[in-house]
Amino acid sequence: MVDAATPRRPRVAVVIPVLDEEASLPLVLGEIPADLVDEVVVVDNGSKDRSAELARAAGARVVAEPRRGYGSACLRGIAATDGAEILVFLDGDHSDYPEDLRRLIQPVIEQRADLVIGSRMLDPTSRRALLPQARFGNRLAALLLRVLFGIRCSDLGPFRVIRRDRLVELAMRDPDYGWTVEMQVRARLRGLRVVEIPVRYRARVGSSKITGTLRGTVGASYKILRTIFAYRLRRPRFGDDAS
Repeated sequence: MVDAATPRRPRVAVVIPVLDEEASLPLVLGEIPADLVDEVVVVDNGSKDRSAELARAAGARVVAEPRRGYGSACLRGIAATDGAEILVFLDGDHSDYPEDLRRLIQPVIEQRADLVIGSRMLDPTSRRALLPQARFGNRLAALLLRVLFGIRCSDLGPFRVIRRDRLVELAMRDPDYGWTVEMQVRARLRGLRVVEIPVRYRARVGSSKITGTLRGTVGASYKILRTIFAYRLRRPRFGDDAS
């Protein structure tokens, strides 16, 4: 019997955007702490391999998002998790350690934070595991965020935990590479309580579709910088703004 004085744990959903991750996705799904998570939603962003099939076999719910882009996949995941109170965003490439969710989620459960970002840059070993262009990009983005918005952060890490109601308020829009930095800027402008917690990081399974190619690196860098400066020039609309 559950003690009546024991507070109820909020309902937690993990959203994993994937694009051709059949080699790594089963590893990620197998390491998610089952005692903390109520549902895992894998958003298939147009995979041509067995990612969706393997996700279903592992017990995840699979939803499709045909419009390509990391942000598009995350938006689809948000729409598919309307029963959750806390959302976790986690990549499907096995570069993060899903077990670190135990530390990331605590500030949100304890109502000390609205958004927790897993920082790969705060841990020396994890920082070295990042490709050089990723380390440089994170440092540049962090500098611009501090100078232009007063945001003190070290990373745009994709492993993050956020209260779903606060995320809905942010009215996220970016369909691709600008998603993570957009969330951090909007969170600042909205007054959310944001904390960073060091997370472990390792070389991903397979090659990166972004920092692993020149085209991906240039495209992501351009979009991140464009997003930062666009928000500096114009205040965004939020979910409860008048039409």
